[in-house]
Amino acid sequence: MSAASATTTLSVVIPMYNEEAALPALVARLRPALDGTQVSYEVVAVDDGSADRTAELLEEIRLTWPELRIVKLRRNSGHQAALTAGLHSSVGAYVASIDADLQDPPEKIPEMLDLARAQHLDIVYGVRSDRSTDTGFKRWTAGAYYWLMRRMVGKRVPSQAGDFRLLSRDAVEALKALPDQQQVYRLLVPWLGFPSGQVSYFREERVAGETKYPLSKMVRLAVDSITNFSAAPLRIATWLGIASFFGCFGMLAATLGIYIAGHTVPGWTSLFVAMLFLGGIQLICVGLLGEYIGRIYTAVQKRPTFFIGYDSAKQEQASSVGVRG
Repeated sequence: MSAASATTTLSVVIPMYNEEAALPALVARLRPALDGTQVSYEVVAVDDGSADRTAELLEEIRLTWPELRIVKLRRNSGHQAALTAGLHSSVGAYVASIDADLQDPPEKIPEMLDLARAQHLDIVYGVRSDRSTDTGFKRWTAGAYYWLMRRMVGKRVPSQAGDFRLLSRDAVEALKALPDQQQVYRLLVPWLGFPSGQVSYFREERVAGETKYPLSKMVRLAVDSITNFSAAPLRIATWLGIASFFGCFGMLAATLGIYIAGHTVPGWTSLFVAMLFLGGIQLICVGLLGEYIGRIYTAVQKRPTFFIGYDSAKQEQASSVGVRG
């Protein structure tokens, strides 16, 4: 364990992608909130391959805010990958994650920390008690997503809890040990089953810039969530096959009735029934193969989801070693 990890109480991880416009407002609210905790802390800002001046502004802010740590990814890897990079890089005894758009209030982080320490909790979720600032479509899709996830994963998934949360070091290390290649922390964290609590808050409007979660990314998140935590898509073929298999018996009775009535072309009945039967059997086989292939694919896919190109903390350590040498 390094000296930094032994003395840092709180790490705050912030994934960032093209957040140049939001950065000044974020710092203006986040720094006073963290300074008021009276604990040692670090802010791990993960630049997810931004194309604007986000990285440049972070370097400027860091000159007057020594607790700010900059981690730059070599390319845009996505929100969950950037969050993973921040969690893996953090050293605090507790790690909070928050987005840079200020829809989640940084002033709630001290409350989360106090709750975790007072009740010996490993997880504290930020739960949105009011989403009136979101569009009706956004609220509807979010409600459908959480309803589906709770049906699939169980009631451990808090309704209306996103990526604004606080984790203990034990919870972070447990997440780091998981082999999942496509991390969906909204489901992974509840799946751990660690002692947890909640802090409710009002979801505000985005302070500046454009949303980084358009409809396409929302759909991708839903697909990743379903495929990572359920084999339901693979079972669709199986259930379709079973339905076709039993449905063919009903069709058999109907076609036999038509045949007896003399309203069919000779040979049509046997061909029709054979196609239904073989089609049902094929779908069952494809579904069963899909079950095994899906598990094999998940097990052997070990490609990294991100590459860190720069870490200001490691740069400082290297520089200090060079000076002492």
